[in-house]
Amino acid sequence: MQDPLFDLTDRIIVITGGLGQIGAEFVKEFHDRGARVAVFSRNVDERRVRDVLGQLAVSDRLRVYSADITSRESIDQALEALHTKWGTPEVLINNAGLDTQPSAPAEVSGPFEDFPEDVFREVIEVNLVGTFLMTQRVGRRMRDNGSGGSIINIGSIYGMVSPVQDIYAYKAEKTGTPFIKPVAYSAAKSGVYNLTRYCATYWGREGIRVNTLTPSGVGRDTQDTEFQANYTARMPIGRMANANEFNGAAVFLAADASRYMTGSNLVVDGGWTAW
Repeated sequence: MQDPLFDLTDRIIVITGGLGQIGAEFVKEFHDRGARVAVFSRNVDERRVRDVLGQLAVSDRLRVYSADITSRESIDQALEALHTKWGTPEVLINNAGLDTQPSAPAEVSGPFEDFPEDVFREVIEVNLVGTFLMTQRVGRRMRDNGSGGSIINIGSIYGMVSPVQDIYAYKAEKTGTPFIKPVAYSAAKSGVYNLTRYCATYWGREGIRVNTLTPSGVGRDTQDTEFQANYTARMPIGRMANANEFNGAAVFLAADASRYMTGSNLVVDGGWTAW
């Protein structure tokens, strides 16, 4: 029997970017806890869903909806389809986002002075405007339904502190082309924190809680060994995160265990921001 404070049985949970590295782990965790999980993804392909989620793809407690989070109309269409099937979401996890990896081409990872405006706008559009639109549209439904809810915005250590450019210096030595961690991701993610605080105070009396969950870097097989070594050398816990190591924090923020928590930032970063 589940602890009532953490019981999520039959709760309707929307997860954007639920087919990504961290998002897929959220989907599996909440599904395993008996929740009804709706994945919102821009590119919905049945084969990809099966590849990422395995047997969950045929579960009657999983739905995958095509939704462009930068389009209010697309979001509303997906939410209306979800409402027809299950009802009003009780939890929203704004997980979808764009980032620039060290493998990115030079034209989008060069010096700040040359960073392309169109790329800046695209990253802001997805990471900040998309989070705003999802929060607005789902929050409205939560308010109108009168049942409250929990909205969890996924932040980033690079929204709290500036990137440490030194850990990418090896790229210039290795390839002759420097990699500068771009400004757009940091600017977008930093905006998420005050969006969270604004919505927490705006909807506090409506029973809608809004918090941020801040992860640090997740290890991937495709990452350069030099990057991983430089990154972990600065990490107090001594390693990069596994994709499923943010699940506990997400469950806490979604469940009644955090019912008196809103407008907060729950940092799960292996100690990165403790320096």
